[in-house]
Amino acid sequence: MKLAMVICLLVSLILSSSFFEVSMSGSDSCDSKCGVRCSKAGVKDRCLKYCGICCEKCHCVPSGTFGHKDECPCYRDMKNSKGEPKCP
Repeated sequence: MKLAMVICLLVSLILSSSFFEVSMSGSDSCDSKCGVRCSKAGVKDRCLKYCGICCEKCHCVPSGTFGHKDECPCYRDMKNSKGEPKCP
């Protein structure tokens, strides 16, 4: 009985720690992906801002510094209030 409780406790600790890592890494992942995406942008701070918004919502960023938006349809299809593409 005690062994089963110890095993159950260990499993729950492992699962909760891995969940914590995944939930915390989302922002870092967006930061690094948007850093690559916006590395050649003329107005880098604006590019990073909108890329970050799009990444948080879509959970993906197209590869490279330009184009490849077909890799992430949510990112590609997001529009601003004027109906223009929102994501860089």
